Amino acid sequence: MAASKQQAFWNHPAGPKTIHFWAPTAKWVISIANIADFSKPSEIISYPQQTAVTFTGLIWSRYSLVITPKNWNLFSFNVTMVGI
Repeated sequence: MAASKQQAFWNHPAGPKTIHFWAPTAKWVISIANIADFSKPSEIISYPQQTAVTFTGLIWSRYSLVITPKNWNLFSFNVTMVGI
């Protein structure tokens, strides 16, 4: 049972063998870096950077719903919310 689920994940059109998987995974790294900024004083946080992260999160979240196959890894408002 577990092997068939792993094989299905591996062979999925948005699975780890495609760019549909790795591009959003890289975007998650940006979100994790933003979470690390929560401990910084607000005076040194870059507002242009946070604005860029927010808007790219919104754009890519929308794009992930109109492409085939739908990419639920990319459709994460966590990227956007961390920017906000």
